[in-house]
This record gives sequence, structure tokens and C-alpha cells, in this order.
Amino acid sequence: MSPDSGPLAEILAQALPGRLTNGILHAGESTYEVAPADLPEVARTLRDAPGLQFEMCMDVCGVDYLEHGRAEWKTEHATQSGFSRGRASAGIATPGAAAPGAAAPGAATQPGRRFAVIYHLLSIALNQRLRLKVFCEDDLAPMVDSVAPVWASANWFERETFDLYGILFRGHPDLRRLLTDYGFIGHPFRKDFPLSGNVEVRYDPEKRRVVYQPVSIEPRVLVPKVIRHDNRYDPALTGAAAEAPSSKPNG
Repeated sequence: MSPDSGPLAEILAQALPGRLTNGILHAGESTYEVAPADLPEVARTLRDAPGLQFEMCMDVCGVDYLEHGRAEWKTEHATQSGFSRGRASAGIATPGAAAPGAAAPGAATQPGRRFAVIYHLLSIALNQRLRLKVFCEDDLAPMVDSVAPVWASANWFERETFDLYGILFRGHPDLRRLLTDYGFIGHPFRKDFPLSGNVEVRYDPEKRRVVYQPVSIEPRVLVPKVIRHDNRYDPALTGAAAEAPSSKPNG
């Protein structure tokens, strides 16, 4: 379970035995996966248990793994099609093998692994952070339990995730769109949502009002076909080269 052997990992293992899986440690912060059925109890334990005390939910965000891990995104060279967003033409397209349990590129999507919800937690009392990842069991109607009863700040974060990804939160007190227009159709951050949208608005001088109509923009790739080197992240400038062990023999 543990991404590291630090005190936090030991406390989590004692407080939530078998509830947290696929732990990883990145940038000094731990991320664990939790089953959807266990989310409410795990959230309350993380908030209340001594040694954990994650009293703040700093953010809730969605992830769409529809095209995650495809080979097109793993290159620093030119691509014939450009780095465009994926489209699902029939059913759900294939994700990659970056996440534990995900299918290999080109393989069929593993059910229940397309949409995930990420919770960023903070303990002010103990100065520690934690991320929780919950995969939605239904890819067509993704849904997880709301944690707004545990962390009040999750109310608006979950509304934002619902608006942009279409993920439903069971038990949310007021699950409405937050960022898009009242009549907006679709969810902009889904990878099967066209970049140009589905409808556009214009002023009709004859009707003397704003009207909606099918989008007239031709689909196109909006990002470069080449990933250019950014010298701001050169190892020689960031100090990464000095931290790496030397391969030259001593003397």
C-alpha cells in the first residue's frame, strides 16, 4: 500500500487497513487509490483520526483517461496528426497503460477506469498533504459519493468537476453547473468533447435577439506538431545534473 515508509504511511496503514491501494510518492506527496464504496468512511477517517487530521479539502478535480498513455504523446519529435485531443466514435476509446490496471495502448478500455476524481487534502495541524484517487465504476454515467458532508469546501469543487467532466456526486446538496452557461450542452473537459464546441451564438438582426445554431468552425488541430525544447528546464540550469550520480570512475 505504502509509497514510502514514512510516519504518514504507517499511520494510514493502521487507520485504514486494506482501504488504500496503488500508493505512489511524487514530489514529496503521497497519492493513494480508494474504492468508491469506501470513499465516505475513508474521508471521515482522514479528517478525524489522530495522526492524520486532514481537516481541509484544498481541491477536487476530475480526470478523463480516455486517451491517457497513447504513444503519440510520448514523443519529442514531429507527428503526422498533431497533438490533438481524442474523440470517442463508438463507445469508449482506449486509454494507455500509465495508470495501474489500465489497458495497453490500442487495447480495449478496462471498464470503470475512464473517469477518476482526485481529492487534494491538507492537514494544517500536522503540516502534511495527501491525494486520494477514486475511479468511477460506470464509464457512461460516472458517479461517486459526495464528500461535501465531510469537507464543506468540496461543495463548489464538486460542482466544477460535474460541470466540466460530467461526473455526478451522489448526495451533493446542490449539484448544478458552475462555470458554463445555463443552456450549455456537454462537458468541456471530456476528451470526446470537440474543441470547437457543439453550438455557437450570434445576434440575429431579424429576431432582434441572440440565437443558438450549430457550430460553423471547421475542426482543426490547435497545437504544434513538434514539442520544442524549453531551456528553462535544462538539467544544467535546474541543478538536476549535479544531483544525478556521476558515471565517471573515481580518480
